[in-house]
Amino acid sequence: MEVVLADALLARGGDPCALLRAVCAPLSAERAEALRLLLQRLAEGGSPAGEAEALRRAAWEVALDRCRPLLRGGEAAAGCGERLRLARAARGALRHCVQLCGAPLAARLARDALAELAAGGGGAGAEAAVEALVAAAPWLEEPGLVARCVAAALELVREEGDGEAAAALVAGRLLPALGGNGAALRGVWEGLLGGEEPPRAGRALLALSALSDALLPRDPQEPGAGLDARLCPRFWRVVQEGLTERDGLCRKRARYLLKRALDLSSGQRAELRCPTDGGDESSLFWWSAEKNEKLLQFWETYILIMETLEGNQIHVIKPVLPKLNSLYEHAISGEKGCWLFHPSWHMCIYKRMFESENKTLMKEGILHFLELYETKHLPNSLGFSEFVIGPLMDALSESSLYSRTPGQLVGACPPLGMRLQKFLATYLTLLPEEEKGSFLLKFIQKMTSRHWCAVPILFLSMALAYIPACKVLGAEGLHALRDVLQCTMITHQVLLRGAAQCYLLQTAMHLTEVEKVSLPEVSSFLLSLRPEESLRRDTMLWTELCSWLQVNDRCFRKSVASDYEHQKTSSLCQYVQSLVGEYLKTPASEAGDSCLMPDWFEAKLVATMIVLAADVERMRNKHSGKGNIEWIEPETFLNPLLDVLMKLGSNAYIPTLKTDKSLQLLLKLLQTCSLKCSNTQDDEVLFFVWKSLMTPVESILEFVLRRLTANELSTIDDLDRCDLYLALIPEIVNLCLQVSWKKVASIKNFILSLTNASIRNLQDRSCEEELKLKEQIKKVASMASLRAVCETMDQKPEACLGSLPSMDALKRFISFSQFNEVLKKPSYIEEKSSLCEETTSQGWGKIVARYVHDQWICLRFILNSFPIPAQEYEETSEMSLSTAEKSRKILQSALEALAILPSDQVLPVFDCMKVLVPKLLDTSESLCIEAFDLSWKIVSSLSNTQLIFWSNLKAFVQFIFDTEVLAVAASAKGQAYTKIKEIIFKLIDMSTTKTGVFNVVLSHCCRSWIFPAVDERSALANAFLNAGNYWELITEACVFGTVFRRDQRLTQDVHAFVENLGEKCAANVVTESRNRDDHYVRVCAIKFLCLLDGSNILHRTFMEDIFIKLLDKDELVSRSRTRYYANSLQHRIKNRVWQTLLVLLPKLDQNFLCGTLDRVFQAGFGNNQASVKYCIEWIVILSLHKYPQFLNKFWDCFSYDEEKLKTSICTFLSVLSHFDIVLQNTSEKKPALKKALIVVLQWCFNHNFSVRLYALVALKKIWGMCRILHMEEFEALTPVIESSLQQVENMHGTGNARRNWQRIQDHFFFATFHPLEDYSLETIFYTLPRLSELAEDEWIPLPKFDRFTDVPLPPAFQWYRSRTELRDLKPSDWSQQDMGSNSPDADSRMEWTDVQKKIIPWKNSTPSLDLEMVFQDRAAKLGKSNSRLIVVASLIDKPTNLGEITLTLLFEGLCRTSEIFGASALVVGSLHYIHDKQFQHLSVSAEQWLPLVEVKPSQLVDYLQQKKTEGYTIIGVEQTAKSFDLTEYCFPEKSLLLLGNEHEGIPANLIHHLDVCVEIPQQGIIRSLNVHVSGALLIWEYTRQQVIKHNQQK
Repeated sequence: MEVVLADALLARGGDPCALLRAVCAPLSAERAEALRLLLQRLAEGGSPAGEAEALRRAAWEVALDRCRPLLRGGEAAAGCGERLRLARAARGALRHCVQLCGAPLAARLARDALAELAAGGGGAGAEAAVEALVAAAPWLEEPGLVARCVAAALELVREEGDGEAAAALVAGRLLPALGGNGAALRGVWEGLLGGEEPPRAGRALLALSALSDALLPRDPQEPGAGLDARLCPRFWRVVQEGLTERDGLCRKRARYLLKRALDLSSGQRAELRCPTDGGDESSLFWWSAEKNEKLLQFWETYILIMETLEGNQIHVIKPVLPKLNSLYEHAISGEKGCWLFHPSWHMCIYKRMFESENKTLMKEGILHFLELYETKHLPNSLGFSEFVIGPLMDALSESSLYSRTPGQLVGACPPLGMRLQKFLATYLTLLPEEEKGSFLLKFIQKMTSRHWCAVPILFLSMALAYIPACKVLGAEGLHALRDVLQCTMITHQVLLRGAAQCYLLQTAMHLTEVEKVSLPEVSSFLLSLRPEESLRRDTMLWTELCSWLQVNDRCFRKSVASDYEHQKTSSLCQYVQSLVGEYLKTPASEAGDSCLMPDWFEAKLVATMIVLAADVERMRNKHSGKGNIEWIEPETFLNPLLDVLMKLGSNAYIPTLKTDKSLQLLLKLLQTCSLKCSNTQDDEVLFFVWKSLMTPVESILEFVLRRLTANELSTIDDLDRCDLYLALIPEIVNLCLQVSWKKVASIKNFILSLTNASIRNLQDRSCEEELKLKEQIKKVASMASLRAVCETMDQKPEACLGSLPSMDALKRFISFSQFNEVLKKPSYIEEKSSLCEETTSQGWGKIVARYVHDQWICLRFILNSFPIPAQEYEETSEMSLSTAEKSRKILQSALEALAILPSDQVLPVFDCMKVLVPKLLDTSESLCIEAFDLSWKIVSSLSNTQLIFWSNLKAFVQFIFDTEVLAVAASAKGQAYTKIKEIIFKLIDMSTTKTGVFNVVLSHCCRSWIFPAVDERSALANAFLNAGNYWELITEACVFGTVFRRDQRLTQDVHAFVENLGEKCAANVVTESRNRDDHYVRVCAIKFLCLLDGSNILHRTFMEDIFIKLLDKDELVSRSRTRYYANSLQHRIKNRVWQTLLVLLPKLDQNFLCGTLDRVFQAGFGNNQASVKYCIEWIVILSLHKYPQFLNKFWDCFSYDEEKLKTSICTFLSVLSHFDIVLQNTSEKKPALKKALIVVLQWCFNHNFSVRLYALVALKKIWGMCRILHMEEFEALTPVIESSLQQVENMHGTGNARRNWQRIQDHFFFATFHPLEDYSLETIFYTLPRLSELAEDEWIPLPKFDRFTDVPLPPAFQWYRSRTELRDLKPSDWSQQDMGSNSPDADSRMEWTDVQKKIIPWKNSTPSLDLEMVFQDRAAKLGKSNSRLIVVASLIDKPTNLGEITLTLLFEGLCRTSEIFGASALVVGSLHYIHDKQFQHLSVSAEQWLPLVEVKPSQLVDYLQQKKTEGYTIIGVEQTAKSFDLTEYCFPEKSLLLLGNEHEGIPANLIHHLDVCVEIPQQGIIRSLNVHVSGALLIWEYTRQQVIKHNQQK
């Protein structure tokens, strides 16, 4: 209609130039659209020769004076649809102006546009310039101008940041315009793929999609521009990169280009091979007419997999994954053993899976890739190695992938861990020898290039350790392993950290080429291992290391420092000998006194290597068969050290540096040797070292005493030396006690002299006004000396140091010294002081804190050794204070110390308060409560500080929960008692977020309550009274345990796996068990309850109270939620309650049970989960078995009305199925059987099928017992009952009734479980939860009871293990599964018919003509719609989507929806759809009232551009990074809605033609709606907005 009006106006208007000028002024949106239409008709119809020039001038004027200014204003300048219409009409008018004026106007527009782009500014100006170039490009003739346009277009494509809109505009409009010019196309091609700075893959794919018609013609016979993208390796690399991009739009464009290339190749059937881009790899793309079908099959499979991976649902993706195997079958030549298809295509699939947000899919992809080398004989490829070190290792860093599979037992190696081991071992054997070293080096270096979590590092290290021994790593590899070791130190998971260190050391031993590494490099690597976590002398790992060093001795590369050799000296001994010599050598420049202490690293290195060399020597002598070991070589190691140590006492002129280094080496040597837990009597090396070091003991003690007491320590840095000297004291004491008691006398003299001198120094009060540094340092060193003396006497009571005369002076001095004395900072006026202050790491505040800390350690020793402070000394008024007053004063000082000391130094203060608080709770309760509060504040503030939290928590618990503190607080029942209970619940609350807190509290309390330190009967009774007074600890412990997060459960599983390795992993031997598993809380509580004695009245009373409290908790949970889900927290708590009640039951007497059994029965009436139900039934059976007199109470349970029994009758019928156990202790069985038979028979006729089944099981059991006893009373019932049971047994058919009868009989509770013989901890806490399908983290395996040794069970404890028959059952054993075609390898045998193939076609049939006329004819025929909405469904290739999918969705078809809401047209790919019978039936004649327009998919680009010029906004229903939410988008009146394909959506080549993308907000998991549903939602939203707008205008 618009065209008809334009032609009429031109015919009657006369002068077209005047008509153009008239329309232009003023230029509104309507006038601009009219102008565009007039210019279009003029350009199409031509003009007379006389008017042509005038028309060109008019068009020139319109273009430069009207259209260009309008375009510069921008489409969104006014922010409304009117402005958008104006700009788009101007764009179309400009194009027609150039068509009228030709090359001169095109050149003018191009130059102006290029100048504007060069000037910058972006925004609307850049868009206007691009639109001008779009209009001018087809008419440009000057090569230079064309080249400049190409360069500008490429620059806009490359531009990052805010250039996305400009790049899309260039790709959508300018590049296709330039593509028509061969020279321009080649320039664009070179710029995209061949330039020095090509654009990133996303932008390159955007441009290539726009040029796809030129580079990959639709018609195979259509001649191109001389360019074939298929022959360019860079093109395929961009496509591959796009296939793995994180942006879904990039992936869609890459798939689109791949499909077009495949379609073109299959149509041409020509020989084609893309050149290789280096190396011996196969071509990235090739085609052959002979293998056309096979190639199509390969690529169809490939695209199917890539498109399926776009989904997020594993159940959709998993059936397609086996198709990967068929890809390899096509990709590898069986004859030549080489790749037919480049392996990088396979890597794209795996990389896409590795980067998936779905962790299950990621794990499936990794497992499939790792399995390749076990199942496929793949040719070697450099790309595979790079892929392993790149994307695969990036994916392997995800900890959650290492979880167990549901069927695996706790402690088993996860599947990924096992696959990694097999993969690395297999892959390395397939690599050429020259590539193995570089691959492994890069693999290990990758482990150091990022912060890895503990779990991935552990399993990667394990995989490396299991590689078969081969010499492939040199010095660089050893350094890389050391870097990985340093990475593992970051994690706080000590056991995992230690295990990783063990495996990395094994890796070094298995894979290092010793000829390429030197012993200094090996020793440096060994020093990265922590002896307290991995490498210790009592481990198999240490023995393995010694064996490796012995075997490879004399093979290591010589270092420069030790490049000499003796005939009878091995290289290891030679190295260690030179190492000791070099270590003790003091440079001449440093011979004088130095302010700084030497680094400890060297001493640790030398000590470790000395011990290693000695052990290697012992191993060598043992293998050689020598009976007596000659320690010739080890003596040469120690002699230089012994020479220096022997001179310490007599030679005062030995350089300080030398004395420091020798004492450091001595200390590290003693510590390294003593790091052994086994029997030291058999350790020949240890005794040799000890015996050698005994010689200089007197000299060392004399030197240390002189340094500590003769005012030789004068600088702040000397405090580090003081620490060194004092650290030697306990080691030397231990040495003397182990080797020679004769030296103990020297020790006693040393301690006596040191104590007296230190006390004198501390009592010395200087009269000088200005404090000197030397004096203050002397005091700090003296107090540290007293601290060392106290600790040594405390740790080594066998040395009898407490009887020394100096102990009285020490006791008096400590008792009456001023606590928390703050040393004033001295004036630094002495020489060298400034130097030391600058270089020291200790500030004066730290020194003061250290001084106060040492005071409290001394006081702790005095309080523990002498319970009553020095009361007998009455020399001063202070000494005459009463004991209580003295204790009160010390406690006040303790509170001050807590306030001033750093958190890592409060431990001795806690220990002192533990002694003081019980004495003061009665008289100074408020002060004690203040101590509780302040202590808790300190501990809670440290909860995120891993290193010092646990030691502080342990000291805090020992203080607060000290037996005497608890007893005194409980006896008074005052505020202190309330405060302690408050702290209990605070600790329990903390333990829900910090695993292990409750473990510390409960373990301490249980041990102190049942195994008190004082072995007296009264003390035992008083200690156990605390259990009753603080019963909350036990009850909360019995039900403790949170629902773990996945990461917590994973860490626990991996811990269990490492622990199951036993001594094979040295970390298990070395690492101290911390019992921080949440299971240990319940284990501790259960073992505590198991130790209680029912004959002990205190124990019995406590157990009865706990039983009642647990029943109360169960009722509370039941009341809070009448229905609860399986494995919910409520279910878990109830299950834990009844498990504990089962443990307590045998210890309870008849009188107590008589009063509580009713409550057990009442619990049975509840709606319980299976595991709880079994426990209740078990308790009832055991109770009735032990006390048959309670049977009358049991029969009463069946007398309630049916409403109450409908959810619980099966519980009581299950008890009757074990009636033989119940009556085992009853002499009169017949009355009970008679009653049971009467009860059961009435339930056999219940209307509920499940109840009838349970009743029949019970009837079968009871009737069997009646027949054994020959009960004559039931002779009349015999035929009826036996025929009924026989009928049930002989049920015919395969229906549910027969299957369920068989299942209930095979159920473990009826078929295998024996209530008496299976009563054990394992059954209660592991077997029964497992068989009742409770969550795995509720299973407590028996080894956990064994490993938790804090509360030991007696050796004679009976109830420990389940019977084998029950233990070996699996949850599925009693539940028979229907057997069908679901065999394990069904996936691998699937044919293509099992996969929904939705390979999206990129093209359709031939284009039709005269689209506009079709639309006009139908519009005229049916009448113009009120709506300005066009719905385009050309991309949908199934007519059922247009009419309806099923009859239940009758009114949802697009055709009916569009007609009902008044769309102006529905555009389809073919009008023959309207003749489809199903379409006609489902659309209910909607096609007769709705204008239908046919637009082939191949014509959509032109159609969309046409509609844009008519003012329509092109709206796509698609999820992109910049899509609008449907609820927030405001639809313009003239809207064109483009619907995508059912499976893939809108093709990549059309997305950049959209003005806006709109997405429908989703809440579920499935990623997309059906296309006709999406269309209906948008059509309705458009209509709703237009109706509201129309009403507002009215």
